Amino acid sequence: MAYRWQISQFEALSNAELYALLRLRQEVFVLEQECLYQDLDNRDQSAVHLFCWEKNELMAYQRALAPGACFADSALGRIVVSVKARGHQVGKALVQRGVQHNLTRWPEHDVRINGQARLEHFYRSLGFAVEGDLFDEDGIPHLHMVYRRLR
Repeated sequence: MAYRWQISQFEALSNAELYALLRLRQEVFVLEQECLYQDLDNRDQSAVHLFCWEKNELMAYQRALAPGACFADSALGRIVVSVKARGHQVGKALVQRGVQHNLTRWPEHDVRINGQARLEHFYRSLGFAVEGDLFDEDGIPHLHMVYRRLR
């Protein structure tokens, strides 16, 4: 598959891009995972948005958040891969690109996520470590995880 990667500030998103990211988040988090939660949390406006497209279809997405937006460190969030793209290493490439983006943009900060507990092995394989105990977020078990920058 030929993928096209995109990084955009909120203000630069087209209506179609914004619609695509919101649709994918709803398809996976609300419908597939049956999680009713407040997706629009006023963090999208200050986030950097990372996309993976195949032609005009959004295959994967995440947002990068500056230090202080969620944690003292930078963060990745709303990490999501379309059902069509699973099994093709898109999620791995997405998270690696997100980590690299955050470490380049905010080099004095680690990268943090609240990862779904069922994906702990996946995130560990990408260099994240668990910090703290399992917690419930919107009815789904999560873990605080950190990717430590080289010091």
